[in-house]
Amino acid sequence: MSDTSDYEREREATIARNRELLAQLGLVDAAQSLKPTKGAKPAKPVQPRVKKPKEPAMPTRQSTRLRKAPIDPNESPAAKRKREREEEQRRRQAEEEALAIAEREREAKRPRHNDLDLQTLTDDLTPEDLSALRSTFTEILKTPYPKQASADDAYVFDDDTKEEAEVTELKEKLGKLKIIARAKVTQDRIYSAAYHPEPTKDLIFFGDKHGRLGIWDARAPVEEAADEDDDVTPVEDQEGGKYYRLQMHWPATSKSSISSVKFDPIDSHNVFTSAYDCTIRSLSFTSGIATEVYASDEVLLTSIDLPPHGHEMWISDALGGVTHMDLRAHRSHAKRYQLSEQKIGSVSVNPTRPYFLVTASNSRELRVWDARMLETLSARSLRSAPNSPSRSSSAGAGNAMVHPNEVDSETIEKLLETKRGQSTVRARWTHNKSVSSAYWDPRGRSIVSTSYDDTIRLWDIKPSWFDKDATFPSSRPFSQIKHNCQTGKWLTILKAQWTTNPDVYPHFTIGNMDHSLDIYSCKGDHIAKLADRTKITAVQAVTCSHPSVVERVASGNASGRCVLWAPEDLS
Repeated sequence: MSDTSDYEREREATIARNRELLAQLGLVDAAQSLKPTKGAKPAKPVQPRVKKPKEPAMPTRQSTRLRKAPIDPNESPAAKRKREREEEQRRRQAEEEALAIAEREREAKRPRHNDLDLQTLTDDLTPEDLSALRSTFTEILKTPYPKQASADDAYVFDDDTKEEAEVTELKEKLGKLKIIARAKVTQDRIYSAAYHPEPTKDLIFFGDKHGRLGIWDARAPVEEAADEDDDVTPVEDQEGGKYYRLQMHWPATSKSSISSVKFDPIDSHNVFTSAYDCTIRSLSFTSGIATEVYASDEVLLTSIDLPPHGHEMWISDALGGVTHMDLRAHRSHAKRYQLSEQKIGSVSVNPTRPYFLVTASNSRELRVWDARMLETLSARSLRSAPNSPSRSSSAGAGNAMVHPNEVDSETIEKLLETKRGQSTVRARWTHNKSVSSAYWDPRGRSIVSTSYDDTIRLWDIKPSWFDKDATFPSSRPFSQIKHNCQTGKWLTILKAQWTTNPDVYPHFTIGNMDHSLDIYSCKGDHIAKLADRTKITAVQAVTCSHPSVVERVASGNASGRCVLWAPEDLS
C-alpha cells in the first residue's frame, strides 16, 4: 500500500512540475487549442434530389435446348408441322429484334447533324420540367442583353490612389462571397461554363465531358425532397435551384466533350457550344431548336469566340488552325488558317478592335495576330463543300461535313517574310511550357495567359501600339503570378477567365488546386480567395462571372457538381 502511495505522490509531483513549466512558457491552453471544434463538420458532397432508378435485373441466359418447350412424344404429324412453323416464326422474330437493337446501338454512336428540338435534347426530363425550362427561356427573352465592351482607357488612372480605391472596393465586395447554392448540374466532368447576363436570375450554362449542356437556375425555389426511406435531407446538403440537362452533342461519350460555351453577343438569346465531336451548335431560346452551325472532318474544336457585333465567329482547333466564319453566309465559305504546328487551345477576339486575335498554343507561344492581313491571303479549297445552311436556314438541308477553304502554313510564312506582312504577328511571347489559354479583357488592352509552367502572366498593351503597323515594342509581361496549373489527366485545364462586366474594375477568376477559387485584378493584385472546406471537396477547375452583377461567381468540378458564390444574405 505504501508503494502505491509513493508512486501516486511522485506522479502528482511530476504533473505539478510540468504544469509549472507550461505556465512559464505560456502554453497552459495549448492542449485545448489543439482539440477540434465541435461545430466543424467534414465536407460532404451535395445530395441529388432524385435518386437513379434501379436498373431491372438482366434475364438469365439459357441455351437453345433449354429454351425449347418439351415435345410431346405422341404428337401428330400435323401438330409437329404447326410447332415447327411457330418455332421458325419465333426464331425469325428474335433475329429481327437483335438486328434492330444492334442498329439502335450503331445509331447511338453516330454524330447527329440534323436540327434537334427541346424534346429530343431533354429525353429524360418530365413534361413538368420541360415546361419549366421553356418558361425560363421565355423570361430571359423579355429583354435583350448585348455584349458590352469598355473603352480602352477605362479604369486607367494617373493617380495610384484612385486605383487603390477601386481595388479596395472590389476586395470588400468579392471577399464577402459565400456558397449559397450547390448542385450536381451535369453527370460528368465540367469542361466549360458561361453566365447568362440576365441580372434578375443566376442562370449558368455548364458543358460537360459527354456532350451535355447543363442549365442551372441556381436560385430558383425548390421543394423539400425525401429519399427512399422518407428521410428529409438537411438543408445544407440539399441541391440548390433547378437544373436541366440537354444532350447537345452526340454520341454521349468523351468524343463529344463541350470545349466552349458562348452567348450570342447581339442579344444573348442564343447559346453556341463547340465540342470534340467536331461540330458547333446554336440553341435558340426563342424556338427551342438546336441547329448545327459548323462541322469539320476529324478536327477537334478547342474554343470559339465572337466579336460584339456577333456576325462572325473564330474557331481554334487541335491541329493548330484557326477558322473564320461569317454567320450570315453559308458555312462552306469558312476560311481556315494554319497558324501553328501544334494545338491551339484558345482563340480570343479583341472586343474593341475585333481584327486583333490572341492565340495560345502548345508551341509555348502566345501570339497576337492582325486578322486584316490574314484576310488578304487567297485560300485553297480542299474539296468542293456542300451548300450548307446558314445561321437562319431551316432544318434538314446540307448537313454534310464542311471542308473549309484552307490557307496553309507555307502561305502564311511567305507573308510573314515580306515587308508588308511583318505586322501580321504583332506579338510573339514565349512561355516556358505549353500555353493553355490567353484572353483579352473587356477593354481590349490587357491579356491574361495561363501555362503549364505554373505561371499566370499579364500584359498591358497601350492603345497607340495598335495604331502602328509594327510589332509591339515590349515582350515582357508586367505581372507574373505563381499558380499551380498541374491538373493532370482527370481535371479540366485551369484557365483564367475575365469578368465580362464593363462597369467594374477589370479582374479575372481561376480555380486553385487546393479546392478554392482565386480572383485577381488586371494589375495582378490578389482580390479574394473563395473557399469553404465544409462544402467543397474537389478542385473548382472551371469558373465564370456574372456579366451584369459584380458579386456573382460560379464554379464547377470534375464530378459535375457546381457552386454559386454570392452575398450570404441571398441564401
